[in-house]
Amino acid sequence: MRTRQFAPLALSDFGVSPNQGFLPPDPLEQLPDSPMLNQLGQELPKLLSARRVRQFIDEQRQLLPSIPATWRDRDYRAAMRIFSFAGHAYVWEAPEQPAAALPAQLAQPWHDIAVKLGRPPVLSYASYALDNWRRLDPARPIQLDNIVLLQNFLGGLDEEWFVVIHVQIERQAGPGLAGLIQAINGAASNTPDDVLNGLQRLAAAQTEMRNTLLRMKERCDPYMYYNRVRPYIHAWKNSPTLPQGLVYEGVTAYAGRPQQFRGETGAQSSIVPCLDAGLGVSHAPDPLTVYLQEMREYMPPQHRTFLSAIEQSTDEKNRPLLSAYIRDRRSDNPNLWRSYCTCVDLLAQFREIHVGYADSYIHRQHQIHASNPSAVGTGGTPFMAYLQKHLDETRRALVD
Repeated sequence: MRTRQFAPLALSDFGVSPNQGFLPPDPLEQLPDSPMLNQLGQELPKLLSARRVRQFIDEQRQLLPSIPATWRDRDYRAAMRIFSFAGHAYVWEAPEQPAAALPAQLAQPWHDIAVKLGRPPVLSYASYALDNWRRLDPARPIQLDNIVLLQNFLGGLDEEWFVVIHVQIERQAGPGLAGLIQAINGAASNTPDDVLNGLQRLAAAQTEMRNTLLRMKERCDPYMYYNRVRPYIHAWKNSPTLPQGLVYEGVTAYAGRPQQFRGETGAQSSIVPCLDAGLGVSHAPDPLTVYLQEMREYMPPQHRTFLSAIEQSTDEKNRPLLSAYIRDRRSDNPNLWRSYCTCVDLLAQFREIHVGYADSYIHRQHQIHASNPSAVGTGGTPFMAYLQKHLDETRRALVD
């Protein structure tokens, strides 16, 4: 099989780690020379519990007088984390009466930092999970018994566990992504041993990811998630209580017009889209595929670029490179096909667990507490039917 001219992919070109995937090096815990912002982050759970977030922020003339020239990427990401949590807490402090506008002292620096990072000024998965953890013991690895959150809304076991499960999965994905790239590069260079070894590395990582996801219910109760965690990660697109969106006061670029952004959601993680693209799992157009494409706007730019690079790894017939290479050798090299099927099956298992959680943590809870449309996810999209469809399409890749 001849392939298009193909430059080997390297994780390091996209800021992706073979050890911890899309997680950055240990995030900055506090910002230097920004005492007011640090105080806001530290006090936010108590202020939110007392419903005094709006009062505290309204009383401040400035939260960040200016962005220090010494700031680097990790400083911006830490500031984005604090502003994102504070912005959502300001809006949803009283869920029954959400704020329709953010004051300039919050909106302006949040917007400026978001522009610098290439993301919208809203709480995204990057700030909620990727940049929101620390190790209890810096000498020990990133694992569930050694990571805690840097920032919470109300705090508590359920909120903490919900997010650190995602952090752990992101860490476990690192060796798998390295394996996926090894397999793609092996297909491009017609090196079947590299393809096989890469797939085996990917399957080992996927197994760990699946096993971690299965632990969600150990310490995150569906009732607590629905009523104490989920309300604060919503945003202001397709929102029944903020139908026009949210005004960012003082942001010149918005000219006083309400803005509509999606809420935080695991769909903003790059892991599953990369696995779909790398393994050649395709999805027929539907509202969820449109939504998932939109979610890329909320990913860190390097992650978006990495995903695009995998999608562009095709052969001369414009087929996904890795899966086409394996299918063309299905009879001659059955070990490759078996290893490929293992990876696709593990991806289907991961999706199946997620569909179950979407049902128990959201759909069923709505039947008891009708505070949100039962078929709408935190990103503001109908999801149940389409999640099942994408699961079915993943399984179909094993027989097509």
